[in-house]
Amino acid sequence: MRIFGGLALAGLLGACSSGIVPPEAGTRPAPSRPAPARPAPSAERPRPAGALPETPANLPARQPTATTPLPAMPAMPVPVGATSAALSGLVAGPPVETLPITADNARRALAAFTLSCPGLTRRTDASGLTSGADWANACAAAATWTGDAAAFFAQWFETVQVGNGAAFATGYYEPEIAGVRERRAGFDVPVYGVPDNLIEVDLGLFSDALKGKKIRGRVDGRQFVPYYDRTQIEQGALEGHAPVIAWAADPIEMFFLQVQGSGRLKGPDGKVLRIGYAGQNGRDYTGIGKLMKDRGLLGPGQTSMQGIVAWLRANPEQGRAIMRENKSFVFFKELTGAGPLGAMGYPVAGWASVAADPKFIPLGAPLFLSMDRTDATGLWVAQDTGGAIKGANRVDTFWGAGEDARAIAGGMSARGTAWLLLPKGTLARLNTAPPAAPQPSIPQP
Repeated sequence: MRIFGGLALAGLLGACSSGIVPPEAGTRPAPSRPAPARPAPSAERPRPAGALPETPANLPARQPTATTPLPAMPAMPVPVGATSAALSGLVAGPPVETLPITADNARRALAAFTLSCPGLTRRTDASGLTSGADWANACAAAATWTGDAAAFFAQWFETVQVGNGAAFATGYYEPEIAGVRERRAGFDVPVYGVPDNLIEVDLGLFSDALKGKKIRGRVDGRQFVPYYDRTQIEQGALEGHAPVIAWAADPIEMFFLQVQGSGRLKGPDGKVLRIGYAGQNGRDYTGIGKLMKDRGLLGPGQTSMQGIVAWLRANPEQGRAIMRENKSFVFFKELTGAGPLGAMGYPVAGWASVAADPKFIPLGAPLFLSMDRTDATGLWVAQDTGGAIKGANRVDTFWGAGEDARAIAGGMSARGTAWLLLPKGTLARLNTAPPAAPQPSIPQP
């Protein structure tokens, strides 16, 4: 899913719910490495108004190790109004074997790529760069590959720079907050399923000029009107219309879980309920981080997710009003099975998956990020999308679940260079043929 605006807020300045109707972005997976162990916060311990609880939200964002990105390749200016990778200008990047890819990074990326292959091979991506057949040989090799993972990418792929290659990366994660299935003392925040009076209208059925556009709302008498906003919902507008699938302990934590689009509810007995995006009220998303910065409420060092949480807790009444300025509201469903899924319909993996704009990065394709911080540098696989993740070389890195993931994602803001990995021979083919017309992605099961 996701997501983000101009600050390093990883989940607060953007969201899957931007636009007329948000894409049903993926949920959030488990980490690929263990998070550092810390005592779990008490869900039922009373907290004075304005006090800061001992929760991961108040842990400082993990301080990054700075590094110098590799320089981008010389490129022609991107054509004005370019709407896909094929129309943005492509140049060859460095050979894969020259990139600083670690063994662990390559193994994670190979696993994510192999998982994505069924989707890659049966679709024509919206970037206009490839067809399913282009990926067939690399995917067949990945399915039986037993050797060095970095060597696999070097053997089967070439790097391509889209436009000027200038990359910007934010981060997201799978939150875990205090919550229970049945209401009890200390758990008073409802987690709603999709309301029975929420209606989605495909405007393309009424006008060819509106094809691809949808709106959500409700019927009031003989009128179709906008659906209830966050304030109305919190004041009880869903009574009798929406199932309550669980109860959370903390309204601020629940707000952030809505921004992320999915997460885990953990009860005092240790039982975990995983929930994921099921729908949205159709209202526009407002990133409260940018709003707070523009109003001068956040000082230096506070523009991380952790800083925003601390301010909201220290100013509970004003904080609630600010959160209500984000009229978007997300509805959830219980998730079962293999775990959180990305936009391709496959589980996403911490330290391996990114959300990207499929018009510029084929979903399922590997890419290499050389960024100004070491944790964001390496091989990634595009397995998810986000309403605010738009344009060439814009990605949202996924860090898994747990406190370590939250600390990294909460402060992730990295800039550098991106190279897309495509099957060898793709660039030569593209340079000898007119750009392919971008095709709509085929939804994955």
